[in-house]
Amino acid sequence: MLATMTVTEDGRYSLRFERRFRHPQAKVWRAITETERLREWFVQILDYDRLEFDLAPGAELTFVPKAEHAAMGTGHGTVTRFDPPDLLEYTWDSETLRWELTPEGDSCRMVFTTIFGERESGPALGSGWHIGLDLLAASLDGRDADRHAWESLPADYERVLG
Repeated sequence: MLATMTVTEDGRYSLRFERRFRHPQAKVWRAITETERLREWFVQILDYDRLEFDLAPGAELTFVPKAEHAAMGTGHGTVTRFDPPDLLEYTWDSETLRWELTPEGDSCRMVFTTIFGERESGPALGSGWHIGLDLLAASLDGRDADRHAWESLPADYERVLG
């Protein structure tokens, strides 16, 4: 299911994704908060050996790219909300990332929201985070992701959000 985009009260844009995982909330929480788990699915251009991702309210975060992506520059953020294992929110430069987890029996529902400034960024962010969440599901399931399913995502998000 594709993300939905809305305009925030302050005139920025919000993409909302909802996913259900057949895994307990605690396992999904570890996947979004532990560096070793992030390596398996999160932004693939990051150097996880140099990432500063110590989570606590107000903590400063540093997102260091791998050497071959150094031109993108190091990103910085701050933890704005931290309520384990239900809510994690932090900034990454001008973007806000919010992860809300709700247990549903032995499963977990995730609502992931990203807030950003330029509407034109919506299709690229939509397809990128969609792929990331598919990688998260595959990682949790212990399987390879279906990369062929991603071929149409940029065009789908451009059609829906562009």
